[in-house]
Amino acid sequence: MIATLRALAWSSRPLSWINTAFPFAAAYLLSAASGSTPDGGTSYDVTAVPWLVAIVGTVYFLVPYNLAMYGINDVFDYESDLRNPRKGGVEGALLDPSMHRPTLVAAVVTNVPFLVFLVAVGSPLSWLVLAVSVFAVVAYSAPRLRFKERPVVDSVTSSTHFVSPAVYGLVLAGADVTPALWALLGAFFLWGTASHAFGAVQDVIADREGGIASIATVFGARTTVRLSVVAYLLAALLMTFTDTPGPFAALLPVAYAISCAPWWNVADADAEGVNRGWKRFLTLNFVSGFVVTMLLIWWVALG
Repeated sequence: MIATLRALAWSSRPLSWINTAFPFAAAYLLSAASGSTPDGGTSYDVTAVPWLVAIVGTVYFLVPYNLAMYGINDVFDYESDLRNPRKGGVEGALLDPSMHRPTLVAAVVTNVPFLVFLVAVGSPLSWLVLAVSVFAVVAYSAPRLRFKERPVVDSVTSSTHFVSPAVYGLVLAGADVTPALWALLGAFFLWGTASHAFGAVQDVIADREGGIASIATVFGARTTVRLSVVAYLLAALLMTFTDTPGPFAALLPVAYAISCAPWWNVADADAEGVNRGWKRFLTLNFVSGFVVTMLLIWWVALG
């Protein structure tokens, strides 16, 4: 039992749990707590937050959601993962075949109760957003659909994995949609697309040997890195159209672009070396999370 739980935990990528839970929690809590002041400003009242919904939603996007996303991937990518030198650690589990069925069962068992609850407390629009989010999780790796093997669609789908929890939190809380909010979500989506594309570069050789198509195997390592850098810079540009202190966060995607830039001319044969940049990307995620948290606190204080 302990060995099974350990395998499931590694398969869910603990380092990535916060990447989906934080966007939902931030979007939902800020939207649910916000209200208008007599002078037309915004105030925040934590007593107005439906805390049970907030907690259940955050826990769902923290663990079960990631178990489904990465567990399904580990099961159906096993053959290519065998050829991938970075699998078998924090960057991705190498799931033993004996764990394939238990992983799929665990993904269903852990997801369904949360989804039933979230549907019960939501609205038709929130159901639609949640359905898109869960479909993207399944479609990315599941047989026949395999969006991860559809170049460009793979990066778009991966970005949906991380942006949709935020969109769901906004819709579930009934947030007001403004041009600044659209700019913020657009920047987040470009960041997610760029991040997936850059991450795919390091797997070019393994994916080709495993017969897996991706944005990087089709466009090549050099072009994919350049597309990632451009997407990060476009994300930074969009952040300048958000409300204060949002424009300060424009520096974050610029930092990712700078981090990727050393591989601007990388050849396919040297693509595995991009893993050094990917490890730096993982560190940047924690730094960015801290900075975003501080900016959110500032935003609430301004309100």
